[in-house]
Amino acid sequence: MTQTDKMLSRKEGGVGYLTFNNPERHNAVSLEMWEAASGILADFAADKAIRVVVLTGAGGKAFVSGADISKFESERSNKENIDHYNVAVEKANTAVYEFSKPTIAMIRGYCIGGGVGLALCCDLRICSDNSKFGVPAAKLGLGYGFTGIKKLVDVVGPSFAKEIFYTARQFTATEALQMGLVNRSMPDAELDAYVKNYADTISGNAPLTVDAVKYIVGEAVKPESKRDLKKCADLVAQCFASSDYVEGRKAFMEKRKPAFTGS
Repeated sequence: MTQTDKMLSRKEGGVGYLTFNNPERHNAVSLEMWEAASGILADFAADKAIRVVVLTGAGGKAFVSGADISKFESERSNKENIDHYNVAVEKANTAVYEFSKPTIAMIRGYCIGGGVGLALCCDLRICSDNSKFGVPAAKLGLGYGFTGIKKLVDVVGPSFAKEIFYTARQFTATEALQMGLVNRSMPDAELDAYVKNYADTISGNAPLTVDAVKYIVGEAVKPESKRDLKKCADLVAQCFASSDYVEGRKAFMEKRKPAFTGS
């Protein structure tokens, strides 16, 4: 795992927290941060005790505000460096998007450019009511590829996706909620507790069921010819054959909270 104090991780019960820790630059992300993020996610994926992952930014003013421009000269000054950087970004985003366990973006403050792209890779997006969202590509002359735009279209639809890119302006949390860019928006002081409750709630549910739903939803948004319906059916069958299914029924009849083990 790439080591840097600009990326933090911790584990609390069944929840893993990944924090972008560059607050003096509104959590703008450098090459080493993207590489470290991939390492942290790999660790969370391998830990069976971790059932949910929360991604967030340090400092209280930003989730992620895009690339760290101060690093462009050393990291993106020629084609070789640019290609290396882009590979690292794509690897980290793919690791989040294809993560087998539920992911939550806890957004406070600025969520700009690559921050929006990262948030779109998460299953759920929960923000504070003072958050700002934007993709300023059209103000910088940047091109955006199919993959990133497709993720935005999948979440907000084609019309809002065009509005976000065409205007390149910053949108409020209320506007983001109206577009469906975020699942929930709440007062800043309540955000941490709300996300912790959500993460703990998901972590306490049957992992096989939750993970199966995540996979099946992922297949549902693929073209029909690329869907693995057999694996979808196998995952459903695995749920019904599990000890957790027995535990869920017993707990319901006994009027107690189930203790799921993921087996």
